[in-house]
Amino acid sequence: MNRRDTELEVSVIIPTLREAPLLAPLIEMLARQREVALEIILSDGGSRDGSEEAVRGAGSLLRQPVAFLAGSPGRGGQLNRGAAESRGEFLLFMHADSSFSDPRALRISLDYLRTAAMHRGGPVAGKFRLCFERSGTDHPFGYYYHESKTRLLRRECTHGDQGLLVPRSLFSRFGPFDESCSMLAETRMADAILDEGQLCLLPPEIRTSARRFEAEGLPERQTLNAIIMNFAALDWQLFFREIPSLYPRQDQAGPLPLRQILRRIGLLIGTLPLRERLSLWYRTGGYVRSNAWQLAFACDSLRNFRRGIPPGAGETPFLSIYDRHIEALTDNKVASLLTSLLVRCWFFLKASR
Repeated sequence: MNRRDTELEVSVIIPTLREAPLLAPLIEMLARQREVALEIILSDGGSRDGSEEAVRGAGSLLRQPVAFLAGSPGRGGQLNRGAAESRGEFLLFMHADSSFSDPRALRISLDYLRTAAMHRGGPVAGKFRLCFERSGTDHPFGYYYHESKTRLLRRECTHGDQGLLVPRSLFSRFGPFDESCSMLAETRMADAILDEGQLCLLPPEIRTSARRFEAEGLPERQTLNAIIMNFAALDWQLFFREIPSLYPRQDQAGPLPLRQILRRIGLLIGTLPLRERLSLWYRTGGYVRSNAWQLAFACDSLRNFRRGIPPGAGETPFLSIYDRHIEALTDNKVASLLTSLLVRCWFFLKASR
């Protein structure tokens, strides 16, 4: 990794793949950030849609330093290549369809992290408050719940669409990004930082397009994301090798064929020896049981949603009750076994419809 530039505060690193129409507005938005010295690094995964030309043109017009790195696809690898070329004191990893409406978002965030570091006695990373940009005017509960959940400081509640701002010292400690499961690259790094108590929620909002959810269907994508998280936690590599279409490129996104994917998963499970199949289902039950807190949080979120409270701002009494009393009561083998049976029934019902 390059030695940092003492006058450069933050390197903004963005993985791209066939996102040419978004790049000029993205660079213009970042160039409007005030009171901060930044560089922009676009780490591309092999686009042939004029992305490099769009970047060069926008950077020249705005007189904003922009680097375009060409390489192989895969978000983890693209992020690592961008980090290796960065020179800033902080690294901001964000998506091409994300933006800040506040021109002082980065200034506020950097000051916040420096203050937090002084109070905690060490460097702190941060994630932003996610807000979806939708094509429609309605506001379904599913989006509200997702926005609220990503504001929690819990494992697996941090994703790339909300940005990750990391001091270089922390990235050197916890990096590089895991390239074995690129779709979870930011989540895994954020969880590692969170486990050490060095992750916080930043004050500014980051606005990210809901285009994938709108194209694939919100319930379908959230269901598949949960399945991905489960098998990643179980380290079932066969799943990721045999079903490569789990996260298609944005320009290929369409209605998600969830039933067909579930059937394919069922066939893969069926190829395993009996002992491995039983173990997979049991460990899945344990993973789902450990995430049952989300049911309590969903009740809190629905209550706050109906009251018109902004995402993440309302009280969470059901979650508090779950954490204090219910979680300990269900943390046992019997609960994991019962949950595995319920999950298996749900799986086959969904796959057979």
